[in-house]
Amino acid sequence: MRIDIITVVPDLLKSPFEASIMQRSIAKGLVEVHFHNLRDYSANAYKQVDDYQFGGGAGMVMMIEPIDKCISELKEERDYDEIIYLTPDGETLNQGIANQISLQKNIILLCGHYKGVDQRVRDQFITREISIGDYVLSGGELGALILCDAVIRLIPGVLGNETSALTDSFQDDMLAPPVYTRPAEYKGWKVPEILTSGNTPKIETWREEQAYKHTLKRRPDLLKD
Repeated sequence: MRIDIITVVPDLLKSPFEASIMQRSIAKGLVEVHFHNLRDYSANAYKQVDDYQFGGGAGMVMMIEPIDKCISELKEERDYDEIIYLTPDGETLNQGIANQISLQKNIILLCGHYKGVDQRVRDQFITREISIGDYVLSGGELGALILCDAVIRLIPGVLGNETSALTDSFQDDMLAPPVYTRPAEYKGWKVPEILTSGNTPKIETWREEQAYKHTLKRRPDLLKD
């Protein structure tokens, strides 16, 4: 997968891709991530990428011209499956969306900033709009990082055990069951005996039951269907 990220603050994005799972995915050649500083596409001597909004009102708006230049240049080099705009009024990111995007080959992420982007950008270039929650951040960069992390870990070969991601919360519309590790007893607190029994079918049944109970208690809305 190739991910191109368009931003006005590329330095904010780089360090998370230099550690942990995202760094390993790049080192393995499974993912390419490229950062594009929108100011490099500005025709303004001051590298301006924002301006006052028509009609008045507080807040600056990202201009269409530098965004058009950047996206058009990228599209001349390859085809893109999705051009995604990170915005508070997009569809809320969930596991299903992450699963869908992980199957794509090339995507562009446009990070909003200031008061947002000129609406014509959204009308002409954007294929999908995604939010990470009902709140407003200073820009879309942190949302882009969250989206990348959620998607990259699903790409085959990224995780050491490929079945790990398939048993995460939300993959089957339920939360994950409780998990334990050694020691089996600590300060009198014991691991459920079923997990040390070696009886795989019963363990799986127990996990399914616990996942259901956990979901019913904490996120009953997931069980509405």
